[in-house]
Parts: sequence; C-alpha cells; structure tokens
Amino acid sequence: MKRTRKPKSVNRGMPSGFVISLLVHIAAFMLAGLLVVFNVLQKEEKRFVPPAPVDRPKIKLKKPKVKVKKDARPKSTSRIVTKVQKATMPDVQLPEMSGMGNGFGGDGFAGFEIVPDLSKISAFGDIQSVGSDFEGTFYDFNRTRNGHDNVIDTDVFEAELIKFDRIGWKNSVLNKYYRAPKKLYATAIALPFMNSVMAPAVFDEPDGQGRCWIVHYKGKLVHKDGIRFRFVGDADNKLTVRVSGKVVLDATRSGQPQIAEKWLPSSADHRKWWMGHDYAAVGDLIELEPGVPLDMEVIIGETPGGGFHAMLYVMEEGVEYEKNSLGSPILPIFKTAPLSRDLQDLIHRGMQVDGGCLTGDPVFNDYFSGSEEPNAVEKSPTDDKTLAVESVEMDAPEAGGMRSWTSRTGKVIEGEYMALIGGNVVLKTIRGKQKKIALDLLSDEDVRYVSLSNPPRLELDLGKKTQSRRLKYDASHLIGILEYTFTAKVESSTMKYNHPLRVDYWAIGSEIGGNKYILLDQGSDSFIPSEQPKGNYEFSGKTVDLYDYVLASHRQRRGERYEGFLITVTDERGKIIAHRSTPTWLYKNLDKLKQLKPGNFMDDNCTRVWPTQLKIKPRG
Repeated sequence: MKRTRKPKSVNRGMPSGFVISLLVHIAAFMLAGLLVVFNVLQKEEKRFVPPAPVDRPKIKLKKPKVKVKKDARPKSTSRIVTKVQKATMPDVQLPEMSGMGNGFGGDGFAGFEIVPDLSKISAFGDIQSVGSDFEGTFYDFNRTRNGHDNVIDTDVFEAELIKFDRIGWKNSVLNKYYRAPKKLYATAIALPFMNSVMAPAVFDEPDGQGRCWIVHYKGKLVHKDGIRFRFVGDADNKLTVRVSGKVVLDATRSGQPQIAEKWLPSSADHRKWWMGHDYAAVGDLIELEPGVPLDMEVIIGETPGGGFHAMLYVMEEGVEYEKNSLGSPILPIFKTAPLSRDLQDLIHRGMQVDGGCLTGDPVFNDYFSGSEEPNAVEKSPTDDKTLAVESVEMDAPEAGGMRSWTSRTGKVIEGEYMALIGGNVVLKTIRGKQKKIALDLLSDEDVRYVSLSNPPRLELDLGKKTQSRRLKYDASHLIGILEYTFTAKVESSTMKYNHPLRVDYWAIGSEIGGNKYILLDQGSDSFIPSEQPKGNYEFSGKTVDLYDYVLASHRQRRGERYEGFLITVTDERGKIIAHRSTPTWLYKNLDKLKQLKPGNFMDDNCTRVWPTQLKIKPRG
C-alpha cells in the first residue's frame, strides 16, 4: 500500500503566542510613546520677563520767570461752611420774666432768636483781612497761657488791666494769660448788645467764660483827606482807645474802674448824651493829616459777665448832627471800610433806636473818601396779620394758544390744546370747532407737549425737625437754642410722568419784640417722578439754629419764631405747576422773595427791611 505523505502545516501553538506577544509589545510601546508625547507637549508655566530698560533723555526744565510778591494779601473768598450735628441736650431753663407771652418754649418762654452763623459773620470781625482793618486778639484771664484753668477774681482782673495801661500797653502783662490762636479783623468797632459769652464763641474758645476777658485790636488810623474829630464811646463795660501811644478815650461804664485811670476827659460834652446803656464818654481832639497813618489800639472787654456791648462813634469838628428823641446826636460809628448790608443788619438789631449811623462818612482809610448813599430805614407793617394756611393749589395747564400740530403722516393742523380724553387729544380749531386726534398719531414733539400740559397732581408739605441744645460756650446756660431742619416733601399721584421737576422751598420766621419777618432757610432740588419710589420725593436743607436770650440789663427778650413756608414745583418749561403757601403773601411776592437770602429781614411784601431796634430808656 502506497503511503501518503502528509503535507507540512503551520504549528498553531507557538506562532499564535508569538503573534499575541508581538501585539502586546507593540501596544506597550505605543502607550509609552503616547505618555512621552503628552509629557513633552505639556504647557510650560508662563513667567513674566521684564522688558529691557529704556534710556530716556533727560530734559532740563527752565524755571518760570514769574515775580511773586511775598507780602501780597490773598483776596477775600467765599467760604463754604459745614455744620457738625450736635448732641441732643435737655431743655434749656431760662430765668422767669414777668410780662412775657407764650412761645415755642412754653410758659414764660417767648420764642427763639435766629443769630447769624458765627463762622460767617460777626461784629467782632472777619477771619480774613481786607487791608484796612484792625486785628483783634482774644485774651481769657481765667486761663494761663498754656490753657490751664485759673479763675481770676474780678478785682484782680481790673488791677491787671490798670497795670497793662501803666506800662504802656506792653504784652508782658497779657502774656501770662491765655491768648486765642484765632485772629479776627474788624472794619468797625461796633459791638451791639449781646450776651458776653459770644466773645469766646466767635474766637472758637469752648473753654472760655463770659467774664474777665478782653479783645485787643491793633491797626492804623488814617484819613485820605485829613480830619479833626473826637471819639465818642458807650460800653458795658470796657472800651479804651489809644492813638500814637496816648489814651484818647476811656469809655468804661461809669462807676467802674477805668483801664486808663489817669485819663481825664477834655470835652464839656463828656457823659452828657445817653447812647444806649450809659451816658457816652467823649474823647480828646484828634487831628489827622491827609494820608498820614497813626498807630491805634482798642481794648474792649467784660468784667462780671452777662450783658456786653461796646460802640465807638466819631464826632467830627464843625459838623452838626441830627438828634434823636433823647436829644443825643446820631453819630456815625468808627469804620475803616463801608459795611456790608449783612453786617449792618447784625449791628442794627442790637442798637437802640436812633443810636447811631452805620453808613456815610467818615471812613478811615487812605483810599476811600467818597460818601456812601445812606440806606433809608424801611418801614415794616405795624398791624398784626393773620397768617392763613392755604391748601395746595394747582395752576391750570398752559393753553399756549394756537400752534401747529403734525401727524406722523405729515398732515398739519392749527389748533389750541384743550384736553386729553381717552387717548385722544382735543383741539380747538381757528373756526372754534373741536377736533379729536389720536395721541399715538401725533409727532413726538406734540406728544411731549401734551405730556407737559398734563402734570401729575402733587401734594406738598414742609417737614420740620427740631431739637434743643446748649451753647458750649455758655457755662451758666443763659442762652437757649433750637435746631430746625426743614424737609420739602412732594407726593405724586402717578409714576408715569417722566419729565424733571424742580422743587424750591422757603422757610420764614417772625420777630419777637418786633414786627419784621426773616428768611430762615431756602433749598432747591430736582427729581423725575417716574424714577422715584411711588413717584414721591423729599430732600432736607441745612440745620438752622434759633437762639433765645434775654438782655438782662434791660429785661428785654428778643428773637424770632418759626412762621411758615412756601414750596413751588416748576417743570422743564419754567412753569410753576404746583405750590403751597402759608402765609399766602409769600407766593404773591415770589419774585421779591427770590432776591433774598437766609438771614435777611423783610416785610409782608418780601421787601428787605432793617431788623427792629431796641427801645431803651435812660436810667434815673
């Protein structure tokens, strides 16, 4: 039998294992390759590399050739004053006085007096010099030069002032007492009746007292054209004047020690005329050559505390002066520059009726010689007027007369706007017929006109927040103060009105012991009803201090009480769309009211007037 030979076949064991092993190795190498690739391609962290420094050429700056005058005085500037909120204090207890009516303070409390902000205006002087003024330095004899308390006896105080005069007004006596760092520059020596604690107040000395203090003024006495005159003075209780090293007037209140104990009056008119609180002292004759200045010093001061005033007048030789009802001459006050109306108001309100003249010649400087136009004392109402409260009034929409109305298609019609009813504008044509046009068919300008002609109904009010406090300079608590903060409030009937509205308010007071009114505060702001919560808006003004004090020596209480307000709302056309006026005459005289500023006195026509003066009878 023929043997058949089997063909050779592939061994399925080893070759298959080899293939599998090969595949595994290939996969491993691929995986390793991928890991290497991923590691190589991983992003390196970016690092900041600073740029190479750049050489910059240096430019030599030339010094500007401007001559600077080192002794030039800065020009007077307006000051913006902020007020710090004061802590609430207990009610001020003032001494009882008979014959006083009821006021905001309750029984026997006749009201509060608004006093000009001491940081803005003061009869003691301004914080800036105008060149022709007298520099005033405040000395407190109740403290040492380092400010430590050292309450002095009044007899010692008087003796120290006499010693000061004996050694020729040298500061060796004053240097051991406290000297305020703040200086004031006065263009007049005219300190009307006030509480003596106002002196440390205006010099920013909260630790000062109303007793045993002086203010020492220094300046130049000069007249452009030359003049022969005498100083005349009335004080409670210190006023002494020295010219070229010689005392020419000591008007210390009669019966009290003079600073210049050896000065004797040379005028026969000495102590003959009643000038407010005493019979006036008349000084020695002084002659000034044209334009030749002389050194002049003035001492004013207070010994026991309480009431204080010091008025220095000028009596020119050969001039006849008008006399008041007491037979005393109405003399001009001593001044080195014409006085602002605000300062005149401040002095005027503390003077007795016809006690002196605040305007006109002479003016003691070497560059002013012309006469001022005298300011006549305006008469104010003498009858009591009832201040009726008027409800909110709305002015009728502005008719505007005939105007051209344009539709979005370009059609034009002449007509007078009458009303907006149900989305339709009612117009009155030239022929007197009424025509309705859909509002959404009119041009944007016409739509705006209609919107402005339909302002929202507004409710207006003036909120009043008050709190009492005590003057930090007043250790005896003789001066009562109320702080008023006024807030204008506007409530809108709709939020759909998207045009700006301007809100203005005026708050007024009235005198106690007089018949004048005073503008206490004024504020303005604007808003858009559609941008306010519920369309309502309010804003507040600054804090207004209302003072109350008694002129104890004359038993007179002077002041003002809050009286009423006016609020107006004006749209972007300048038309008043709402107002509230109490009293009603405020709105009737709005144009005049806009010309006044807070602190101005006025009558019921909103015309600026002088404040009411004191009525003082001679003692004896």
